[in-house]
Amino acid sequence: MARLLGIDPGSKRCGVAVTDRDESMAFPRPALSTDDQLVGRLRSLVEEEGVELVVIGRPVALSGNETASTQQADALFELLDTGLAPVPVVQWDERLTTHEAQRSLSEAGVKAKNHREHVDSAAAVIMLQSYMDVRRAQ
Repeated sequence: MARLLGIDPGSKRCGVAVTDRDESMAFPRPALSTDDQLVGRLRSLVEEEGVELVVIGRPVALSGNETASTQQADALFELLDTGLAPVPVVQWDERLTTHEAQRSLSEAGVKAKNHREHVDSAAAVIMLQSYMDVRRAQ
């Protein structure tokens, strides 16, 4: 099996998570700023971690309709699909991952004022774990 990289895209920061080699668990990495250097930082992370597949979240409304965030995520997907080649990049539904991450952080005793530091990568962990669970079930 291979390591997977999960990305929870955002307008200011992208949450990041990486799996273990057995693809059984996802672990958070520090969130990365969404700026001109994002692709280079992600390319370095892919090389350092031995990533063989990148999973990028695709946020849609609960109704399934696309939003401005969906369009931003689609643009990032296109950028990474080219910028991280030959490593394949796929999109995955990430509905409610940020909400679930905030709830999990609260339950873990993290104060609300500290959520911002952790929520993006926590959401990436949830999204990547969901992807792995479905992939294993197939």
